Amino acid sequence: MPQCCETVTPMVQLIETLNLERLEDNLFRGVSPQVGWQRVFGGQVIAQALMAAQRTTTDDRFVHSLHGYFLLPGDPKVPIIYQVERLRDGGSFTTRRVTAIQHGRAIFAMSASFQIEEPGFEHQGTMPPVKQPEHLMTEEQFQQMFLAHAPEMVKRYWGQKRPVEIRPVSLVHFVSKEKLQPEQQIWVRTTGEVPKDRHYQAAVLAYLSDMTLLDTSLYPHGTTIFDPHVQAASIDHAMWFHRPCALDDWLLYAQDSPSASGARGMTRGALYTRSGELVASVAQEGLIRKRAND
Repeated sequence: MPQCCETVTPMVQLIETLNLERLEDNLFRGVSPQVGWQRVFGGQVIAQALMAAQRTTTDDRFVHSLHGYFLLPGDPKVPIIYQVERLRDGGSFTTRRVTAIQHGRAIFAMSASFQIEEPGFEHQGTMPPVKQPEHLMTEEQFQQMFLAHAPEMVKRYWGQKRPVEIRPVSLVHFVSKEKLQPEQQIWVRTTGEVPKDRHYQAAVLAYLSDMTLLDTSLYPHGTTIFDPHVQAASIDHAMWFHRPCALDDWLLYAQDSPSASGARGMTRGALYTRSGELVASVAQEGLIRKRAND
């Protein structure tokens, strides 16, 4: 790590965070950037677990799906140990299971499947028609207009520099408690260069896939994850990688929440390139409950 982290951009810091230390053939250690959060961002744990799994596969195998469960909050002050189990090495597919460990306990468990590149049938869903990112408010403009009177949690989230820039197509839920349809479209892009390495590109895509999903399941209820009366946390996360993506331009993250029940909300996501190519699909269920003292 650099001697002075203040001179390192958030994107460079993310790539360094993904460069895990190998302790043994199937054992890796990752660290978290010290950005003042009490918990490790879930997308970081997913991305690091994927990097650990990828480092136990051959270079001709690329991730096509992952399925993970968040078991305990991650502690950003101590390293995370990633233990990889080699479940299968077949002619076309490779399967790995990864357990993330802190303080002697599992905080995250993930299975991932990898495949050699093969030709086959091709079809995909259509990207929804939305405004292009250049016609939307930038993060800087959003900060200037809304953050002055925003709750402290919103200021902390939107006020810090991050490796991924977000431009929501609609900002209604930031300024209103109106009950909205359970869907949203967000343009996302990295704020710096991603290595021309498909393993890093897949890990960065996994990292950003954990952003904003839980909020979508709260739209119909006129609240957000920043509401101090709401307890929100990711429970599981699944992702399917359809096509490689260089991450050198904006991606549209189209999300919808088909159901909320039992103090859980479920959200689906689709990531498209600007030209409309579907690169990944995501599904996540999260805890969304009113706090006990409310």
